[in-house]
Amino acid sequence: MLLAHLIQAGYYGHPSGFFYGMSAGTMGSWILIIVIGIVGWIVQARLQSVFAKYARVPFPGGLTGAEVAEKMLRDNGIRNVKVTHVAGHLTDHFNPQTMTVNLSDSVYASRSVAAAAVAAHECGHAVQHARGYAPLELRSQLVPIVNFSARAATFVLIAGMILLATTDNAWVCWIGVGLIAVSALFSIVTLPVEYNASERALAWLESSRTMQGAELAQAREALTWAARTYLVAALSAIATVLYYAMLILGRGNNRD
Repeated sequence: MLLAHLIQAGYYGHPSGFFYGMSAGTMGSWILIIVIGIVGWIVQARLQSVFAKYARVPFPGGLTGAEVAEKMLRDNGIRNVKVTHVAGHLTDHFNPQTMTVNLSDSVYASRSVAAAAVAAHECGHAVQHARGYAPLELRSQLVPIVNFSARAATFVLIAGMILLATTDNAWVCWIGVGLIAVSALFSIVTLPVEYNASERALAWLESSRTMQGAELAQAREALTWAARTYLVAALSAIATVLYYAMLILGRGNNRD
């Protein structure tokens, strides 16, 4: 609908229009990327706000983030994962290579609701690993492929665009789009991994009576906003693939 209004208003196909020279598909993809970027900024800002708010709420049990993590690991029978400290803010992560749950400055020694929620979430990944959770295993297998494709995509696309401009041959461009699509696939696979880790964390916090009532609701809100950042990232990756695909198809149609 927005695309139709822009065309009718003269923004497309008019020398003074912002989208002059773009195909309708490319223009639509470009608008989609901008919208997702704005939504992503809003979600990230909201996450920071929610975390800051609940970082000031004392955890009823008085445990630090590190102690919450150790307790959740013990309760799930996981003895081969170590809880460690890592520098930074919200740089928390589980590393299956070193078998460590790494908690950031704002989580490791903090005795807040936010710290407990984040620590439990990262332990949720450790539980996934111990239980052989399929999406996590798939994501781990994709990591080296994604690392390669992310490095190569830009160079392949540049070479492809030059080849397309000089020979009308788009096959190198499509290889570049395929490399970008690998990153999009990784973002999609990441979604169930992150949402499931939060579900495991919240289920344990409740069943172990580590959190109850208002504090549990606060932890749920913090983890929900964190999960939404991954959703936005996946949508952005898909939009990027669509943008380049439409750009290549549009150039081909213009030549016809």
